Amino acid sequence: MKTKNLLLGLTALFIFFAKSAKAVCPVCVVAISSGVGLCRWFGVDDAISGLWIGALILAMIIWTLNWMNKRNIHFNFRNPVVFLFFYLIVIWPLYLAGIMGHPSNTVFGIDKILFGIIVGSFILTLGVFANGALKKKNSGKVYFPYQKVVIPVAFLLIASLIFHFIIGCKIKLPF
Repeated sequence: MKTKNLLLGLTALFIFFAKSAKAVCPVCVVAISSGVGLCRWFGVDDAISGLWIGALILAMIIWTLNWMNKRNIHFNFRNPVVFLFFYLIVIWPLYLAGIMGHPSNTVFGIDKILFGIIVGSFILTLGVFANGALKKKNSGKVYFPYQKVVIPVAFLLIASLIFHFIIGCKIKLPF
């Protein structure tokens, strides 16, 4: 319980002092990471958890690249190196811990978490582009507050529901 309260307090503190970013804002990263934590806590199927993990990885990549741009940090193959680094530091430990790689834990012949990571990264990309298209259509202004957060998270929630109802991923509630 103390750990949950500490994490909740740190999250609230993070949101309070967060500065805006260009592509993926801190509130969006916190919302996605909360989704990942809730998925594991509720016993959500690995494919759905993977959606949120993939979105979180991609959000952190975008955030890191923006941070590097602000500090004028450039080197050969920077974007692919950052991209591979973030995916490897998440996927490799999952394989080493035995969380990924079970032959019976697959969807369409791919490990459920890996499948979710791939689809979640794609869905977040669509959400970011959809937000950009909406802003462009409205002369660079948002249609509603927190649109930058709501659009990508809504895309992820819809994908989670599709995974649950169409693919048949199970959700086990703890109560």
